Amino acid sequence: MSVTSPFRQSSIRAFESWTCSSCARSTVRTARIRSPRFTVPRRCLNTTRENKQASAPSMDQMRAQYKEKNRTTMNYVFSIILGTVALSYGSVPMYKMICQTTGWGGQPIKSAAHGGDSTVDPSERLKPVDTHPRIRITFNGSVSDVLPWKFVPQQREVRVLPGETALAFYTATNNSKEDIIGVATYSVTPGQVAPYFSKIQCFCFEEQRLNAGETVDMPVFFYIDPEFVKDINMKGIVTVTLSYTFFKAKYDDDGHLRPVATA
Repeated sequence: MSVTSPFRQSSIRAFESWTCSSCARSTVRTARIRSPRFTVPRRCLNTTRENKQASAPSMDQMRAQYKEKNRTTMNYVFSIILGTVALSYGSVPMYKMICQTTGWGGQPIKSAAHGGDSTVDPSERLKPVDTHPRIRITFNGSVSDVLPWKFVPQQREVRVLPGETALAFYTATNNSKEDIIGVATYSVTPGQVAPYFSKIQCFCFEEQRLNAGETVDMPVFFYIDPEFVKDINMKGIVTVTLSYTFFKAKYDDDGHLRPVATA
């Protein structure tokens, strides 16, 4: 009587052949044999109290991090404040310089030789263009609501040729009982004429101090650049208006002149 080992019988069953009903092919069925001797290793998290305390940042480290963040934020804030203050003080003179150089914003050109060749003497260039019709120049004057002045042009209009110089006058009267400082701004209408409207002498953007009840005459010496004739965009423009507006100004505690806001 032979004794058959249980392991041998299980091995025979594991590798015995069987027929697939769908494909009629003989395959070998392999059984999964689990061995109790091999187990999947498990990862053990090191969650002891000492390791937790070692991995977490200390209070001093957290304070140092917050202090560094606050210092960086304050640096950014102070930089923005300083940049804003510098921009506010520099915007006005920068705006004046750009407008007087390019004629942007309807402001006349300040330079007497802004057109044509800069090496040529302006007096040689400023020759009236007799073939062009005369341009009608009208004048306008106004004051802010808080300035008790009377400011008007002495003439309603003048007619000039391109390249011909002209002189006009404004009259300002201080109607108050105290001395007042005023500052004037100006513009040209239509705005596209501004690059060709050049002033030689003007009272704009300068302090004008009038005593109580004082009246002064303010001259404006200007010309229309001869290049006006060659610009096709200037065709059909026969009237140009020069406007001045006076604002009340005073010195602040730092000695800077600043305009007074209108009411």
